[in-house]
Amino acid sequence: MTENAPFPAPSSDADALEMGTTLSPRFDASGLVTAVVVDAIGRDVVMLAHMNAEALAKTIETGVATYWSRSRQALWVKGETSGNRQLVKRLRVDCDQDAVVLEVEVEGHGASCHRGFHSCFYREVPIGQASGPLAFVEAAPAFDPTAVYGTASGHAPHPPGCDCGEDHGTKKG
Repeated sequence: MTENAPFPAPSSDADALEMGTTLSPRFDASGLVTAVVVDAIGRDVVMLAHMNAEALAKTIETGVATYWSRSRQALWVKGETSGNRQLVKRLRVDCDQDAVVLEVEVEGHGASCHRGFHSCFYREVPIGQASGPLAFVEAAPAFDPTAVYGTASGHAPHPPGCDCGEDHGTKKG
């Protein structure tokens, strides 16, 4: 069973869960809800993340977006390193309370992506072209990840001799 504290357990009554006024998130087997992050002004989807009960509670309490990093297995305050914190202006929950939408204003460079772009969704897939190249929909990053994180990818370098292909869980916000 997934830990819901400090939230009440979701009701088994679909009408109470979906039409009621009590926030009782339905965390998945890993203890997470999906968080869709939208720019409060431009309405662009800027990020997709996950929240456990503690991250959701901290976000509600502080008004600063806090997520659960699946790679680091730790809480993650978006923008804590880059200065691009996400200030939550509105938080919405979907009908069956297994996903949330955060409407945010981004401090600093206004970028939500660790690659320096405004949105993590900075490339477009061509419809009707199975093997067409991705097209950039943002002209250029708002900041240089190398200057902020020490690597162009925003991921920590691999230890000597490592060829695992993982980011070692040290990507920063």
